[in-house]
Amino acid sequence: MTNCVDLVCFSHLRWDFVYQRPQHLLSRCARNRRVFFIEEPVFGNSSMRLDVRETDEGVYVVVPQLPDGLRSEIAITAVMKEMTYRLFLEHSIDEYAFWYYTPMALRFTSQFNPVASVYDCMDELSAFKDAPGDLPSLEKELFRRVDLVFTGGQSLYEAKRNQHRAVYAFPSSIDVSHFGKARSLSTDPSDQANIPHPRLGFFGVIDERFDRELLDQVAAQRPDWQFVIIGPIVKIAPETLPQHPNIHYLGAKKYDELPAYLAGWDIALLLFARNDATRFISPTKTPEYLAAGKPVISTSIRDVVRPYGEQKLVEIADTPDEFIYAAEKILATSNQSEWLARVDAFLGNVSWDKTWKQMSDLIDAVIDRKKRAKSAAVPLGTVRTQAGAAAIP
Repeated sequence: MTNCVDLVCFSHLRWDFVYQRPQHLLSRCARNRRVFFIEEPVFGNSSMRLDVRETDEGVYVVVPQLPDGLRSEIAITAVMKEMTYRLFLEHSIDEYAFWYYTPMALRFTSQFNPVASVYDCMDELSAFKDAPGDLPSLEKELFRRVDLVFTGGQSLYEAKRNQHRAVYAFPSSIDVSHFGKARSLSTDPSDQANIPHPRLGFFGVIDERFDRELLDQVAAQRPDWQFVIIGPIVKIAPETLPQHPNIHYLGAKKYDELPAYLAGWDIALLLFARNDATRFISPTKTPEYLAAGKPVISTSIRDVVRPYGEQKLVEIADTPDEFIYAAEKILATSNQSEWLARVDAFLGNVSWDKTWKQMSDLIDAVIDRKKRAKSAAVPLGTVRTQAGAAAIP
C-alpha cells in the first residue's frame, strides 16, 4: 500500500480484546504507514474526549469516550462525526484510505472522501447476538461505497461475491513461527501445570458460538479427560457453561502466552456450535493449532471442513460419540510424523505476511487508478461538505 497514505480503520472489536485478524493485518500495515484504529465509543462518567495511544506495533488506537447520558443515536452520530474530524485535524491526516470492519461506522463517515476504501468482512455480523437492526441495510450501503471487499473465509466469499464487483477471499492465516514455539516448549503455565493428562484444549472467545452442549456431554462421558478452556466469556451468562470437575476455565490469556498453553495439550479443539452465528466463520485458531503441532478435532464448520477436513488435517465430529471416537483414535496414535509433514506442507503456503502483501497490492492498484482519473475539482483525501465544497477535515 502506498506509504504516504494513512489507513483509518473503523472496528466493532477492541484492539486489546483478542489478538486476531485485525491485529495481524493492521500491525503489518503499520510497518510502512500510519494506522489509526478507531473503536466504538466507551460510555462512562468521564469527560467527552478522544483517547489516542500508540501500541508497540505502531498502531494508533483511538477510543471515543462519551458520557453515559448520551444515548440518542442521532446525538452519538453527530459527536462521532465531529470527533473524527478533530482526529484528522490534530494528526494531520490529509491523504487516507478507509478500512471498515463494521458497517455501523457509515453513520458518521459518509461525508469523507478517502483515496481508497475497503470492507474487510470477517464475519456475518447480522447473525450475531444483539446485532443492530439496521446493520444489513448499512452493509448494503457499504458495498455500494467501498472499492474492495475482502472476506475472512471461503464461505463468506461465496455469500458476498455477487454483492460487489471486487470481492476477494482471504481466509484465516497464520504466524507459523509464533505458534510453532509450542513444539519445543516444555514448561507448563502455573494454572495448567497441575491438570492431569490427557488434556483437550480450546482457546478463543466464549460466546453464543461455543458448543456448550457438546462439551457438557463429552466431559460427562469421559471424566478421565481434562478440558482446558481459555478465553473471555461474552454475551452469555457464565453460569450457563457446563460445570464438571474435568472442565477447567482458565480465563483470557495474552497472545504471547498461547503457545505455552498449547504445548501442554494432547488435542486442540474447535468447539463451535452449528448455528447462524457460525455459518460463515473461518476460525483463525485452526492453522494456529496446527502450527503448534497439535491434532485438532472440530465440529463441521464449513471453512474447517474445506480444506482442513477434506485433506485429513483435522478430525470432524459433531456428536458426542463422533467426538469421543475421534479423540480416542488420536490418543491411540503414537506416531504423528506423516500427519505433521502434511500439516507443515500445507502451512508452508500460508502466512499473514503474504496475506497482507496481496491485500496491499490490491489497495495500491485502486489508489493508482483513482489518482489517474481524479477530478481537479475535488482533490482526493478531502471531505465533501453539505454545501458541496471541498474541505480538509
